[in-house]
Amino acid sequence: MIETDRLIAPAAQGPREDMIDRAIRPRTLDEYVGQKVVREQMAIFLQAALARGEPLDHTLIFGPPGLGKTTLA
Repeated sequence: MIETDRLIAPAAQGPREDMIDRAIRPRTLDEYVGQKVVREQMAIFLQAALARGEPLDHTLIFGPPGLGKTTLA
């Protein structure tokens, strides 16, 4: 049996889903709940990049599913 309506890629979402995603995802590190140490480290990385006048280069965020890695990225 083939599921034709199966969501495979985020680009396949409609405008309603995009609006919901934007509404619930934090926009700043201060809005991000949990992962205090990771947020503090990320803030240092971002401040250093801003002080250098450069974009933040590559950052590896790892851990088990459900920690908010994608949201933080």
